[in-house]
Amino acid sequence: MENQRPLILITNDDGVTAPGIRALIDVMSQIGEVVVVAPDKPQSAMGHAITINSTLYINKISKEGAEILEYSCSGTPVDCVKIAVNEVLKRKPDLCVSGINHGSNSSINVIYSGTMSAAVEAGIEGIPAIGFSLLDYNWDANFEEAKPFIKKITLEVLEKKLPKDVVLNVNLPKLKTNEIKGIKICRQAKAMWQERFDKRTSPFGKEYYWLTGEFVNEDKGEDTDEWALANGYISIVPVQFDLTAHHATQQLNTWDWNE
Repeated sequence: MENQRPLILITNDDGVTAPGIRALIDVMSQIGEVVVVAPDKPQSAMGHAITINSTLYINKISKEGAEILEYSCSGTPVDCVKIAVNEVLKRKPDLCVSGINHGSNSSINVIYSGTMSAAVEAGIEGIPAIGFSLLDYNWDANFEEAKPFIKKITLEVLEKKLPKDVVLNVNLPKLKTNEIKGIKICRQAKAMWQERFDKRTSPFGKEYYWLTGEFVNEDKGEDTDEWALANGYISIVPVQFDLTAHHATQQLNTWDWNE
């Protein structure tokens, strides 16, 4: 029906009880009919992992008669999208939103992010999708300042429609609403993690490791997500899931593959 409210699937990687997803539910419930399917425990940095060697469980956690249906899932963020589309929802959603992530998913972090992998999976399913992240890792981060911008971006996507096979990676700086300078469409900064492993020994004499590291951005471009965030802007990077390096095919076709 023409006046039907959009059906919005919400998920995340911090878990169904995380404050970030509660804030996202609050915003999306103002826009459409909301169904939540999210991990039952933190699943950060799971990337596009799926569960294939063990069973999956979903549990309805919303009370009977509740306006918003909520389910917890024992799997990864990508599992949540797959099971929502195939088992929970009565029809394909008009939009999938993932987040609000506690911490940045800019630059190379998009590769590791469970938040963005959930959005990408929705895109693969033909569902318009947005991943939202706030540059604040604290569990009690203030998401109120981000809400007006999240609502605006969501309404724009619903009205204007995303390009085919593209999802949005949205990162919001940790600033008050009146301090945010605006929204910039960006490219992903060429940056990386310089990793280290902190080697320790357990009380039983067994060696173990903690992964640590430092984020290094050597990209000086002023059109990147890192530049935008450092300068008080919300960054939006359009992300595709076709990983073909199209620019390299011509060169590779000159090689002697069949001789």
